[in-house]
Amino acid sequence: MSRSSLQNTYQKQVLCLILVATAVRTFLATQVELGNDEVYYWTYALYPDWSHFDHPPMVGIVAQIFSLNLFLKDDFFLRLGPIVLAAASTWIIFLIGTKIKNEKTGLYAAFLFTGSVYCSFMSGFAFIPDGPLVFFWLLAMNLMLDFLPALEITWRERKKILLFGLVAGLAMISKYQGAFLWVGVFLFVLIHNRKWLKEISFYLAGIISAVVLIPLIIWNVQNDFISFTFHTARVTPSYEFRIDYFLTEIFGQVAYNNPVNYVLIIIALMALFKKRIFLAPENLVVLLSVTIPLWLVFTSFSLFRSTLPHWTAPAFIPLILIAASFWSNQPERKFFWIKFPSLFLAGLLVIALWLINYSPLQIGKKSTANNFGEDDFTQDMYGWNQIAEGFKKVAEREESNGTMPHEAAIISNKWFPGAHIDFYVAQPIHKKLFLLGEMNDIHKYAWINKKRGDLILGEDYYHIAVSNLYHDPNQLFGNYFESIEPIDTLRITRGGETMRYAFIYRLKKYNGKFVNPLP
Repeated sequence: MSRSSLQNTYQKQVLCLILVATAVRTFLATQVELGNDEVYYWTYALYPDWSHFDHPPMVGIVAQIFSLNLFLKDDFFLRLGPIVLAAASTWIIFLIGTKIKNEKTGLYAAFLFTGSVYCSFMSGFAFIPDGPLVFFWLLAMNLMLDFLPALEITWRERKKILLFGLVAGLAMISKYQGAFLWVGVFLFVLIHNRKWLKEISFYLAGIISAVVLIPLIIWNVQNDFISFTFHTARVTPSYEFRIDYFLTEIFGQVAYNNPVNYVLIIIALMALFKKRIFLAPENLVVLLSVTIPLWLVFTSFSLFRSTLPHWTAPAFIPLILIAASFWSNQPERKFFWIKFPSLFLAGLLVIALWLINYSPLQIGKKSTANNFGEDDFTQDMYGWNQIAEGFKKVAEREESNGTMPHEAAIISNKWFPGAHIDFYVAQPIHKKLFLLGEMNDIHKYAWINKKRGDLILGEDYYHIAVSNLYHDPNQLFGNYFESIEPIDTLRITRGGETMRYAFIYRLKKYNGKFVNPLP
């Protein structure tokens, strides 16, 4: 078969992969309710700003674009942005693999990318900041491979690095990890190509990234750098060696990247260690310059501080390309192992869909009604529509009886389940939701409270407590209301079995004592 025929075959396989993966993600997006993080990031689109308490603004911008500024209100349209970006990202990693070696490497990279839990599901399906981060991360890597190794810097390379400055800036306003793209550039330049230090375009690219970040910086200045201090506190070491945190981080990296992918990557890295050459040295160094700083920083943090494994996840994208380069040299029969991670992930998704939507199994606590369903991760994305239907009936009854005013808003205590209640319960019946708590509990709702007019002295409010995240409302809100009265209990079922309860309360006569923890 000629090279052009092979190239067409590889491209067709990648396009088929993208089509199938997109169809699967689309189906799941129509079947599964939004998770805790997803409904919270919906508030970024509902109340757009130059930045937000816990993340930069890009995830909200993506939601505004694909939902037509929330004109399209269904869960699916919040996930449409990540789904489209995942399709584009898969094609980009194919192009990068082709660039660093050949079309077969690109095909292998696309399959490994699709088999990654993080790349294919977390960032490629869930409405979280990682979707745009991965997209811009790949665009930036594609540009880095063009300009960084250049022996002679021409106008072509100068245009590429200026464009990189823009893309890296967009990655940083997607998620702060995007800054490690510039760390990779500096690392490569200082070690391998110091010609760039004499180029004005190198510094102009940095200025372009800084300009993109200006709105984010201004917002933080106006808000006492609260976003930076929040994240700094999350990674500040405790100066106590914690092997349990470290093992959690490592096993989390294995799970998030798919155990099969992880093994394939380790085998490729072992081949590198044995000095087997399967990738051009300049391309290899670019990929490692992107990987090593991010992985090393957050993995080392885990020795002293609890971390989240997806913080290091973008560092594995270059490793996918390294693994694809290695395995593309192997006999064709081993292609099965490149496809297997995607098949393995598909099997996991089938099981997850059954557990979340149809399983009669209660895998959480059952000892009392107040903690029924606690520790059951499936409750995150199930039952909210049932709660919405039940609360609507209770509110209509209360308001027709005159025991609650028609305009009564809802009170919650934390961003989860507060954002779920806001999206599924309050918004469809045009009620406001307010959060009362500390800044680390209510996050962006400290600003949303203000935008919604704050609580009104003497007014009555509803509270909905779910049993899997239950807190006694008297302890939460007893200082702010004259009395707290139970109204009704909703039973949330799945597969004919009780999964959890939702308790509805009247909070009577607000006394005005809550102090919003805004900077």
